[in-house]
Amino acid sequence: MTLLMILLWLGNLCCDTVGQIAFKYAAISSKTRKGFSYWVDLLFNYWLWIGIATYGIGFLLWIAFLSYMPLSQAILLASANIITIMICGRILFKEQLTSYRVIGVSLITCGVVLVGIG
Repeated sequence: MTLLMILLWLGNLCCDTVGQIAFKYAAISSKTRKGFSYWVDLLFNYWLWIGIATYGIGFLLWIAFLSYMPLSQAILLASANIITIMICGRILFKEQLTSYRVIGVSLITCGVVLVGIG
């Protein structure tokens, strides 16, 4: 992979991770959790818009990345977002890491490294 491809991939990875974290913050920061008022609160929540904006930027980076990389390889590299999102979920939201999740993420990491090398 060239430096440009690595930068596009890392940019997309960051945007995807930040977007997911922003969506989680938006989902849990609403004062009401049901009905129409929840959706109105969500609509005016800045975390939602941060998530949408980062997803938009990530989309553009992904399209650029795909112009250089075969889809079969790109989609495997994109699975690295599972790792970053799980780590951020643990740090920011104190989510549990079970042994099965750690094993699964370890296998994903090995796969991403192998695809990146190849």
